[in-house]
Amino acid sequence: MSTKRYKYLYGPVPSRRLGRSLGLDLVPFKTCTYDCIYCQLGRTTEKTVKRAHYVPVGNILDELKEALEAGSSPDYISIAGSGEPTLHAGIGELIAGIKQITNIPVACLTNGSLLFMPEVRQELSCADLVIPSLDAGDEQLFHYINRPHPDISFAEMVNGITEFTRSFSGEVRLEVFLLSGVTGITVEAKKIAACARQIDPDRVELNTVCRPTAEEFACAVSRRQMDNLALLFPGKVDVISDDKSESTREYSFQSAAGADIINLLARRPCTLAGICSGLGLHSQETVKKLKTLIDEKRIMTSYINHDIFYKISEKGRL
Repeated sequence: MSTKRYKYLYGPVPSRRLGRSLGLDLVPFKTCTYDCIYCQLGRTTEKTVKRAHYVPVGNILDELKEALEAGSSPDYISIAGSGEPTLHAGIGELIAGIKQITNIPVACLTNGSLLFMPEVRQELSCADLVIPSLDAGDEQLFHYINRPHPDISFAEMVNGITEFTRSFSGEVRLEVFLLSGVTGITVEAKKIAACARQIDPDRVELNTVCRPTAEEFACAVSRRQMDNLALLFPGKVDVISDDKSESTREYSFQSAAGADIINLLARRPCTLAGICSGLGLHSQETVKKLKTLIDEKRIMTSYINHDIFYKISEKGRL
């Protein structure tokens, strides 16, 4: 990938589910319908349900073309980023534009909150893979965990995901994010599993905390408990709580570029291994670049599960 700093494109990101995923960011930082307690990007700064053309679709496609022509070859092009992507009113136009550029499959990672809208379901219909989220089994925990916009109800959200899944010709993977002492217990997991049966996705992906979270009280469920809770869910179930995607494999086909590192960390905290595997960098050079960025106060470190994560600072966003 080029050493320029892209405005809307980031990665490729090392993904537990999608391999090397080239991300497209459709909304300004933390513009979302939720304010989840476990979010790796921190607190939501603009909670809204108003859909708008937040960024120009043509500019996003131009960056994508440039990255692909420069040799980027991800496993997926992922519509995700630093907020809820379905808030962008041009998401359907973007997916159609991607399909004209490349045969690389398109994935959309969404919290599913706006799938009750027929226009949103229609706009996502051309994607290859959609991964909506379901983090609670009732209204009370929905408000505790996701802290949704007041115009979004739990029942409406679940019904929207269900209706989309029934009409979508691609693959739907339902991500269920479990939290220790909250939803990572049998009684609550059973409630979520009942909703999953209604939704009937192609597979369920059980996840838990593996990166820094918005709230310190959002804690990981143990792998053993995750495996036990997986037995409660219908159909194909994957436990993806262990972040094996950030391997320690060495790359050397390009040197560490500060702009690319900043661009990645602005959307996702990563370990050193995650940065190297995602961007194709050599670890020794990357360590030097990370130290420089820390000294410049453009990035900072955070510790979770005995791992060091690098994440963007307020200065780095400027």
